[in-house]
Order: sequence, then structure tokens, then C-alpha cells
Amino acid sequence: MKYNFLILFILTICFIGCKKNNNISSDIVNNPASIENNKISTSNAVIKFETIEHDFGDIMEGEKVSYSFKFNNVGKDDLVITTVSTTCGCTVTDFPKDPLKPGESGTIEVTFNSSGRSGKQVKVITVATNANPSMSQLTIKANVRKP
Repeated sequence: MKYNFLILFILTICFIGCKKNNNISSDIVNNPASIENNKISTSNAVIKFETIEHDFGDIMEGEKVSYSFKFNNVGKDDLVITTVSTTCGCTVTDFPKDPLKPGESGTIEVTFNSSGRSGKQVKVITVATNANPSMSQLTIKANVRKP
């Protein structure tokens, strides 16, 4: 009887310990800001875009269209854009390679080449930085029509 009680007690302690760790993990997943509160984040850079989506509307196939996504570093540390990637080779980007000081602004130039495309197009641009959060997504849209 004492042996069964001891096993039950140990299992209860293990269960409570596992549940407690699980809550910490779910807090981070459900509230990414909690990472910063737990000092996991090392940067106080903050990127703020004027807009994260642009619709070119109707364009003709073969047309190249560009848009500049404007942003500011509203944080306390220098902002460094490490990479900017696209979902398709039809979309190219140009972005600042040098760090931006707090209060400075910049642009990410996005060019979409509609050659070989038709219909509704949605392209996602992923911006990786040292900011919190470290990833931002921009979207361009166009409706490509045949000439």
C-alpha cells in the first residue's frame, strides 16, 4: 500500500512539472512578446512599415511594375535587415544593406515581372531583421491580363 502511494505521488509530481513547462512554451507561442519579457530577445530595434500590402491592380502581361515599401526604425537600437526573400523568381527586391539608426527610415523596393503570368497574382516578400519580431511579411498583388 505504501509502495502504491509512493508511485502515485511521484507520478503526480512529474505530471505537474511537465504541465508547468508546457504552459511556459504555450505562453511563448501564444504571446511572442513574452519572449522579450523573458530577455530572450537581444535587440530593441523595431521596424514599422507604412503599409505591408500593395495592389498594382490590372496590368498587362510582360509589364514590370515596382513599389517602394517605406519603413522606419522606431526602436532604440540600430536596425539591420539581414535578408529579403520572395516566393517567386518573378519578384526581385532591393533593400538597405547598412544599419539604420533609431528614427531613420528606408525603403524596400519590390519589382514584379509579369512575363509568363496571367490572372490574379499574389507574391509574399519576407523581411528578416534583428528587430522584434525578427520576420515581417509584405504582399504585392496584381491582376495580369493578356494583351
